[in-house]
Amino acid sequence: MKFGKEFAAQMVQEWQEAYMHYSKLKSILKDILRFKQKNKEPLTMATTTTTTTKGALNRRASLYRAFSGLTNRYKPVSAMKNNEDEVILVSAVQEGGVEGDYQTMFLMSGEEGGEFELLFFRRLDDEFNKVLRFYKKKVEEVMLEADELSKQMNALTALRIKVDNPVVKGTDMVNLADKGFSSNSSSLSHSHPINGGKQGWTHMDVIQETEMSNEEEMKEIDDRHFRPAPLDVLDHVKINVELETPIATLRSVIKSSKSDLSFSKQELRTAEEKITQAFVEFYRKLRLLKSYCFLNQLAFSKIMKKYDKITLRNASKTYLQMVDKSYLGSSDEVTKLMGRVEDTYVKHFANGNRRKGLKTLRPQAKKERHRITFLYGFFSGCSIALIVAIIVSIHARNLLKSQGRDQYMVNIFPLYSLFGYIVLHMLMYAGNVFFWKRYRVNFSFIFGFKQGTELGYREVLLLSSGLSLLALAGVISHLDMEMDPRTKSFRTLTELIPLFLLIVVLSVTFCPFNLIYRSSRFFLIRCVFHCVCAPLYKVTLPDFFLADQLTSQVQAFRSLEFYICYYGWGNFKERSNTCEESEVYKVLYIVVAIIPYWIRFVQCLRRLVEEKDTAHGLNGLKYFSTIAAVTIRTIYSHQKQKTKTWLVLAAATSGIATMTSTYWDIVIDWGLLNRNSTNPWLRDKLVVPHKGVYYAAMVLNCVLRLAWMQQVLGIQTVPFLHKTALVAVVASLEIIRRGIWNFFRLENEHLNNVGKYRAFKSVPLPFYYEYSADKST
Repeated sequence: MKFGKEFAAQMVQEWQEAYMHYSKLKSILKDILRFKQKNKEPLTMATTTTTTTKGALNRRASLYRAFSGLTNRYKPVSAMKNNEDEVILVSAVQEGGVEGDYQTMFLMSGEEGGEFELLFFRRLDDEFNKVLRFYKKKVEEVMLEADELSKQMNALTALRIKVDNPVVKGTDMVNLADKGFSSNSSSLSHSHPINGGKQGWTHMDVIQETEMSNEEEMKEIDDRHFRPAPLDVLDHVKINVELETPIATLRSVIKSSKSDLSFSKQELRTAEEKITQAFVEFYRKLRLLKSYCFLNQLAFSKIMKKYDKITLRNASKTYLQMVDKSYLGSSDEVTKLMGRVEDTYVKHFANGNRRKGLKTLRPQAKKERHRITFLYGFFSGCSIALIVAIIVSIHARNLLKSQGRDQYMVNIFPLYSLFGYIVLHMLMYAGNVFFWKRYRVNFSFIFGFKQGTELGYREVLLLSSGLSLLALAGVISHLDMEMDPRTKSFRTLTELIPLFLLIVVLSVTFCPFNLIYRSSRFFLIRCVFHCVCAPLYKVTLPDFFLADQLTSQVQAFRSLEFYICYYGWGNFKERSNTCEESEVYKVLYIVVAIIPYWIRFVQCLRRLVEEKDTAHGLNGLKYFSTIAAVTIRTIYSHQKQKTKTWLVLAAATSGIATMTSTYWDIVIDWGLLNRNSTNPWLRDKLVVPHKGVYYAAMVLNCVLRLAWMQQVLGIQTVPFLHKTALVAVVASLEIIRRGIWNFFRLENEHLNNVGKYRAFKSVPLPFYYEYSADKST
């Protein structure tokens, strides 16, 4: 793989604008190369006839050249006498006594083609100074965060002492220290100059939290350098360790969530969990920052060596020496801080087990397994074979003209269509994951998946193909259209197949054992629970993203309602039901359809209250208009004698909901239709290089949005297509639209993160200091 592609693949995607623009510098080098080749072309044509002779002479002459040495350390005396071969001079511009940006003076600008090389070094300086400023800023940020974590550790250590020994006072603390209750009272970071000096790390170098096998040596270090945390720090601290639950949310409305310490073990356990999460996320920041530093240094090395190769100069040595001596190459704050965090985490949260602690701090990347590819390919092949078998069976037995066709479509088809909706949605999500990865959209960070637990498109395809195989096997065994003439009923076991399939799906979803991607299943269940209790939980992106998916699965919820009615009150042995005649069923038919939209409505209200952003209020009105449209349209479709009044109401509400939803999809969720964009009517930044994809997606979204108006438009039946099949087709079109929406919605979110350099999640800390004048901390 070429370095340019490898460089782009290993970037922190949210920081991509802050990395060295390798491709831009490489394009300038290509211009230099083309210029040199163009000027050398006549010379090459003139000397074609003597190429062989000169080649032989050059090879012979090379035997008399001065030997350059077997190692880079050896230099002939003649090469060290003067600096005649010097190409560039690099210096740092002093701004108010502080080292500022770096500038490179190109000494060969008077040569032919020198303007191209001069441009190269100007762009190179711009890129280096950009990288350097960003790196300094991020290092300052992590140092401030390290100080805050140090305060949290002091409070946690004092809380541990208080919880384990509630009567400890004064001199008793010394005894506790002798017993091993030593405190991490030193800071994770100390004030030090950002310009590369190491003064601030002298104290850190002395105080090292290392594991020692010699108990006397450990005690000596404790006595000399460690001291227990002063318990009076707890007098200035409030704690917020109450888990986010519906009851806690209601309680926080009445009083503040920050409360005085009660010194309970549950309080200590919750505080430890929060600080553990904070340390893991903080260590991840340090790793990414270290990777950023290394990758950029490597990029500057690669581009300078490429410059030397093209121009036949020796400028890389001088420039790379400057890079090594700069803050980017010489500072070791991040490396030292990583070691300090590792030692602290191992000692305080891993019980001294370094392997266990580092396993948590450095989660392994997920490995691709060939058996997953084999299994989803096998299941997909079996599913396709079953589809062909079903089509052949229907044609051979002429089931479309059978007397029991209508009975089958009304009673059995809605049962199996539920699995079809789920499989189709999973296939669309698998496609989303594939293209998100291809275009480097950091979906795992956006959704908040734990590293190594997110499902790739292969895993999603495996689950969807497995479910489709089970459902299609049930369908092919359930194609009987005629009752048993002797019992005047269908076989009970056959009629219960859809119910068995539903039980299997629910059992796998809620299985507590570590089988079939438990972490992903529990993540989904947690998000669903948050959606159900929408106004009582803080709304995060996974929650409202899932709620949006549920709005496209309205027909699936109605199928679940039909399951309950059919197997609870219907006569499934004779394939008959009276669900459509029940007033309760009709009311629930409407309620079930508006539940997903209601969830999104209350989520918007919660965000409006918390964030005070009127956009969330407008979004809530959009969902409320959809609720009105779905309600009126469903009432209209259930009318036996349809009236013009209800038709006008249904058409008006559906039209308003369709237009507002379409506008919101394209302009707000996707960020498109920007009139002043550099890409006409799109947006400035696009992850897909082909602009036609965006125009096609906007048109498809508009067309598929109109599909749900088929009831209002009077399209109730289509030739050769049963009414229930038409409903399934319309529902499937909505799922396909949602799959398209998913990709561009997350692309827009990713680009927002890139624009704000937002690569980390904020982790709430348990302790809040309440000093009136916080100068001592």
